[in-house]
Amino acid sequence: MTMHTRSLGTTGPRSSALGLGCMGMSALYGEADRAESIATVHAALDAGVTLLDTGDFYAMGHNEMLVGEALRTAPAALRENALTSVKFGALRDPAGGWNAYDGRPQAVKNFAAYSLQRLGVDHIDVYRIARVDPDVPIEETVGAIAELVEQGYVRHIGLSEASADNIRRAAATAPVSDLQIEYAIITRDIEREILPTTRELGIGITAYGVLSRGLISGHYTRDRQLGAGDFRAYSPRFQGENLHHNLDLVEALRKIADEKGVTVAQIAIAWVLSRGDDIVPLVGARTRERLAESLGALDVTLDAADLAAIEEAVPADAAAGTRYPAAQMSHLGTEH
Repeated sequence: MTMHTRSLGTTGPRSSALGLGCMGMSALYGEADRAESIATVHAALDAGVTLLDTGDFYAMGHNEMLVGEALRTAPAALRENALTSVKFGALRDPAGGWNAYDGRPQAVKNFAAYSLQRLGVDHIDVYRIARVDPDVPIEETVGAIAELVEQGYVRHIGLSEASADNIRRAAATAPVSDLQIEYAIITRDIEREILPTTRELGIGITAYGVLSRGLISGHYTRDRQLGAGDFRAYSPRFQGENLHHNLDLVEALRKIADEKGVTVAQIAIAWVLSRGDDIVPLVGARTRERLAESLGALDVTLDAADLAAIEEAVPADAAAGTRYPAAQMSHLGTEH
């Protein structure tokens, strides 16, 4: 059994089938309201969402401290149910720039020490390098996490954006519970090789980007202006003709959503939920309003006709533009 697949929710509320991605509360999507962010984490925990995802490089530790504050101020019963998922390894500079990835064993342990302190916890539930370090064998990185598991500082080993080969090598080194990777109606690359590999090995999937950074949320407009600190200002899918093409796909989804009496975001999340019990969508809600909308996806049932309509409206590979700028694409385990 994997660490936080749908099996996690067998004795708890159905909403544990979703996780909360906290990155946007600190970085990459413009200004966020700290009080509202913490209230959103509390609302998620109160609704039965258990998985909180963060990274030590999200605003250079800010996001971990925010999650730590949210946990510290949550009711004890909710705090005890929370599961922390932490990514590490991305190297930043004071200007917010992105450099390399560091998967050396001594660095893994150093990153973990700081994360434990910022989160205010005695262990991390699932720990993963954000991108495989090309200069360090994955066996060494995973081996270091395995040592942290043995010492009680980490409960489970995860991966993020790893190739099928690296997944196999990691799993041969130590038990791997979960792979975090982008998966959405318009981002289906993992279906070719990675998803069959994780299923063969019994590794769960935490799917991020299920709304493609808001692109397929149903709320993104063609004339939206993005600030310089917003990642989407540099994302190919949000540029020029790519954006117009992709929003045409959203309008095709909207027709299906309208017929079912639900929102585009709920259709998009429900589609990911429909792909298998081994997949947990991360929703990046930054407000309680958006969280409530996302939770509504749990009540959406997609039958064979719905899925066929979605497939016709948004075929695999229908999106225009890669999901990251060219400089970042080489670090990913999938083509796009």
